[in-house]
Amino acid sequence: MKKEDLIAMGFSEEQADALVNKYGNMVPLERFNEVNGAKKSLEEQVKTHETQLKDLQGKAKGNEELQAEITKLQESQKQAKEQYEQQLKDERMSTALKLAIANKVHDVDLVTGLVDKSKIELDDKGNVKAGLDEQLKTLQESKSFLFVPEKEEKKPEFKGWSPAGGNNDKDGELDLGSMYAKQQNEKGVADPSTPSRWT
Repeated sequence: MKKEDLIAMGFSEEQADALVNKYGNMVPLERFNEVNGAKKSLEEQVKTHETQLKDLQGKAKGNEELQAEITKLQESQKQAKEQYEQQLKDERMSTALKLAIANKVHDVDLVTGLVDKSKIELDDKGNVKAGLDEQLKTLQESKSFLFVPEKEEKKPEFKGWSPAGGNNDKDGELDLGSMYAKQQNEKGVADPSTPSRWT
């Protein structure tokens, strides 16, 4: 489930971000059931092949035709097992990649398809260990539209009145005290008959 789906369900953007950051993108139940069903189906096929092989081995003692059939079934069994293991490895790799890039891209499936999985290494827990960052960097340079822009931290900007003598970055403008001093300096010596404002 993506952030957009959570917002569509009525969560605020902050709540959706918090859920995605804590739990990542969730696998839809239909997809989980599909993968789980495929796994069970392949396991059943492997068990069926093993049972058939044992039956034939018992019946084939001394019979060359049955021995040939057994060899054929053993080869078929080996191929089915390799296919099952490869499928399981591919699913594990796909899931690890999707979790690793979940909050970094707009379309996880599309970017996962663009990554060279042969260069990716997984750790014992099934997390991406190496080989992804370099590929993402290259993809981001060539196809930046696929990536979610990083949020820039804004520095707080204070607006309002600047105190007299403060640095308000206004070129050539003077505060009230400076203006008064400038006027008096331009006049020259202060008039002795005028009472001083500062005493």
